[in-house]
Amino acid sequence: NAWFGPGGTVSPLHYDPQHNLLTQVFGDKYIRLYDKLETEFLYPHEGMLTNTSQVDLDCPDIDQFPLFQKAQGMECILKEGEMLYIPPQWWHYVRSLSLSFSVSFWWS
Repeated sequence: NAWFGPGGTVSPLHYDPQHNLLTQVFGDKYIRLYDKLETEFLYPHEGMLTNTSQVDLDCPDIDQFPLFQKAQGMECILKEGEMLYIPPQWWHYVRSLSLSFSVSFWWS
C-alpha cells in the first residue's frame, strides 16, 4: 500500500495482523508504537474495529480511559529513505509532519 498526504495527516492508533515494513519515500512521520502486550491499556473498539484503539493519542481522555496512563510505548521520527519494521499486532499511531509519501510492505 502507498500513503500520500499533507502534514498533519493522522492514522489513529491501530495494529495490523501481518508483518509491516514501513518505508518513507519523502517527508517525515512521527510514529508511536506499543507492543501487543500493552493491548489491555489501549482500549480496543469492540466488533469489527478490534484492531483500532478508542484512545485519541493527540488528546487522550484519561477520565474515560484511565488505564492508558500505564501503557508503555516508544516513539520515533521516520525520515526520508528510512524503513521501520512493525511486528504483527503491534499498535502504531502515525502522523505526517510534512507532505509525505510512504509505502507499506506487508507479509505473513
